[in-house]
Amino acid sequence: MEKKLNILLFSGDYDKALAALIIADGAAEMGVKVTLFCAFWGLMLLRDPDKLSLEDKTIYEKIFGMTTPKGPEELPLSKMDMKGMGKKMLTMMMKDAESPSLKDFLEEARKKGIKFYGCQLSVEVMGFKKEEMIPELEIVDVKEYLKDALDSNMQLFV
Repeated sequence: MEKKLNILLFSGDYDKALAALIIADGAAEMGVKVTLFCAFWGLMLLRDPDKLSLEDKTIYEKIFGMTTPKGPEELPLSKMDMKGMGKKMLTMMMKDAESPSLKDFLEEARKKGIKFYGCQLSVEVMGFKKEEMIPELEIVDVKEYLKDALDSNMQLFV
């Protein structure tokens, strides 16, 4: 019987996104089918900094797009960020420990075929366009997310 894991990533914090991806990558290595559903702040993980655009956006969407993290490496820490100094220390400690970065874990998740869902309402409200996100992202409504979650053996909320 196929095992399935559904992770809902609501946080836009570096360490929480890192935890979600470590779990997702580990489960995929065990042969588990993994879905990562990103809503609101969790969408920041999936923004492609090279594809951001202000075209065809309202003034609010432009301001929001310019002031929010533009991809995984811009996410702040959830605690002890200290205006970015805490995150810099954490990433240096991870490098010293030869641990992959958040961006590395995201690339591995993409290579392993982890399914990325983005909350349609969140994408619309925040003014993001599909073209600004990683290409694997599928925009779905809450009912599609719930179908996947209800069909999973385990659901996690980060």
